[in-house]
Amino acid sequence: MTDNAKAILWVTLGTALFSLVYASGKFAVGTAAPFQVVFLRYLSGFATVVAVTMIFGESFAQYKSARPQTHFARAVFGCYGGLAIIWSSANMPLLDATAISLLYVIFIVALGVVLLKERIGPLHWFAIALSTLGAIVVMGARGAFTSFDLSYQWPAAIAVAGALLIAFEAILIRTLSQSEKSLTVLLHVNFFGIFLVAIPTAMTWQSVTLSEAGLILLLGPLAISAQYCVIRGYRLAEVSVVGPVDYSWLIFAGILGYWFFDEVPTLGVLAGTVLIGIGGLILALMKPR
Repeated sequence: MTDNAKAILWVTLGTALFSLVYASGKFAVGTAAPFQVVFLRYLSGFATVVAVTMIFGESFAQYKSARPQTHFARAVFGCYGGLAIIWSSANMPLLDATAISLLYVIFIVALGVVLLKERIGPLHWFAIALSTLGAIVVMGARGAFTSFDLSYQWPAAIAVAGALLIAFEAILIRTLSQSEKSLTVLLHVNFFGIFLVAIPTAMTWQSVTLSEAGLILLLGPLAISAQYCVIRGYRLAEVSVVGPVDYSWLIFAGILGYWFFDEVPTLGVLAGTVLIGIGGLILALMKPR
């Protein structure tokens, strides 16, 4: 198995887990504010990483980074990018928000070429185009934007901003994963994330029951697992290879929609899913440079 194939498997698993995290805003509507969800996620995520470190009896000193400013920048991009996607998903149709948020795949590829000097060959472009076409087919088949109205303009703009921020975060993940341990990256991003959303969380806090808070806190370990998978994947392959794999988010969003919102997949959805899968398979079979 090539490094590209391993990377795609890791990122696909991470995307599956993150689809649950990003859908949390939809599930938490009327229960907790978006800032509250993100804050509790970072808090339990940091506690999870600390617990893992203590279980293995390792010293925190070995996870000290010489690039804390880069970790902070990554935390800013990831925190507010994820928050933007969660907020937009809670304030407009989930499918529409997902479609707009997936612009970050295009942003990732562009930033990889410009900032990381990655080179993309004809077969590579074909795989990206095929995956993008599959995403468009799924969106069209699911009726994305058919109910779009002027009231969605602000949530849509927030979703685009979130997509751009997530793309910049992906570039920093790729950079940090080449020199930092996975736990180092996870410790820093969750530690900084707690403070980045603390004030707006306090301002928008809603009272929740113990069981509701417990369910939200479970997002921490879930997000940690997803982040770990993504870091492993980005360590093995270029962002222009693993970035398009995030179109599989549509597949997992469709599964969530079927299980929890009675959304039955159409032939168009299945056709788009096949195109996304073929595009990902081509990327996996490509030999690393």
